[in-house]
Amino acid sequence: MKPKKTSIWLTAFLAMACISSTQKGDAVLKDLYKKDFYIGAALNLNQVSGRDPKAEAIIGKHFNTISPENLLKWESVHPRPDSYNFKPADDFVALGQKHKMFVVGHALVWHQQTPKWVFEDNEGQPASREVLLQRMEEHINAVAGRYKGKIHGWDVVNEALNDDGTLRQSKWQQQIGDDFVARAFEFAKKADPSTELYYNDYNMWKPAKRDGAIKLVKSLQEKGIKVDAIGMQGHWGLKTPTIAQIEESIVAFSKTGAKVVITELDIDVLPNPSNRQGADIDATFEFDQQYNVYTNGLPDDVQQQLADRYAEIFALFRKHQDKISRVTFWGVTDSDSWLNDWPIRGRTSYPMLFDREYQPKPAFYAVVKAAAKK
Repeated sequence: MKPKKTSIWLTAFLAMACISSTQKGDAVLKDLYKKDFYIGAALNLNQVSGRDPKAEAIIGKHFNTISPENLLKWESVHPRPDSYNFKPADDFVALGQKHKMFVVGHALVWHQQTPKWVFEDNEGQPASREVLLQRMEEHINAVAGRYKGKIHGWDVVNEALNDDGTLRQSKWQQQIGDDFVARAFEFAKKADPSTELYYNDYNMWKPAKRDGAIKLVKSLQEKGIKVDAIGMQGHWGLKTPTIAQIEESIVAFSKTGAKVVITELDIDVLPNPSNRQGADIDATFEFDQQYNVYTNGLPDDVQQQLADRYAEIFALFRKHQDKISRVTFWGVTDSDSWLNDWPIRGRTSYPMLFDREYQPKPAFYAVVKAAAKK
């Protein structure tokens, strides 16, 4: 039996129930949460280049901060040693300026989506510590320096930890050493002293990884390096992690003196081929229809579960608005979410607040309602 699309009555009911005194067409997320934290979205090439005007209308109306999904990752902006591709990133920053947004850069140092040449010498052997540090500094100077005063916060280092809290044995770590994180923060601060600097990672609700992140941040602070915020990626499911697990990490991270930013927020409603959690992009699987069960639309009961999940998550965020400075969704609509292709390519995914027709979903109205609760 094919699942039914969300019925008109359910959407209408939730809209009326959620909006309170705000009229349906006037609910604006950034205004509703302006006393709590920034509300943002990660943008793709079509959205920043003007080729998706419907998405830009949503972006301009509802968000006051933006992040680049892929535009500022090393392989995109610096594909070859002497070649930079700044046009998409320039368009991204210009869009943020047009709408007077808090602009976030993502990401300066990451083990993924970094060209092989970065880690190799002229003979194809691993580059020395000195050479790799020089390349890191040159890249950060060129990229963060270009947008000095225009990008207001940077994910300086992304996903440097294993789930057990130890440093990932990436090429950065193997060829430079454990201090590659500190050096990246130092280079970023030098390139733009005014920008905020963040450490960002997934599965930060797991106790071991949380403890590892706190240890890492404190080690930086002991060196006199300021970490303005710790990014908790929100690639979560309908039930995992629990609200208590998320809350424990928010509270623990805040005790370092850094703010907490919720990054890459989306809720995956689909079954998956393993008990995968988080966002390790290497964890991909062959297509299997049993993990793509809602090709004709999301059933009403699952739509309601998604709305309920977003409601409880935003209630938690508001509870800790003194600790959280930003909440950023990883995408704008269901159609542009990366979860359509991960961990299985070709799935029909429904993780966002706006559907494939650019219309607000019941989850949107649940987030609206959460803003009105005391």
